[in-house]
Amino acid sequence: MSIFEAGMMVCWGASWPVAAWKTYKCKCVHGKSIRFSMLIMTGYILGVVHKLLYSHDWVIFLYLLNMLFVFIDMVLWFKYRNNKEPQDK
Repeated sequence: MSIFEAGMMVCWGASWPVAAWKTYKCKCVHGKSIRFSMLIMTGYILGVVHKLLYSHDWVIFLYLLNMLFVFIDMVLWFKYRNNKEPQDK
């Protein structure tokens, strides 16, 4: 197990719950890219496959947790993709 990999997963993954919450609250996805989210999800899937095949350790749970939040953000993107950009007040 690499403490550095775990640290990277925690730091990178900390942004996903915030991003999903922001999308849920403002109900808009202006400036978000579903392609970027799909690319990130693909990376996490590949990380899980690597963990399953070559490096069994607890860090796989960080990959799965991050995948969950990216998935939630993607679902919200599809739900709110037709909403207009919020207007500045």
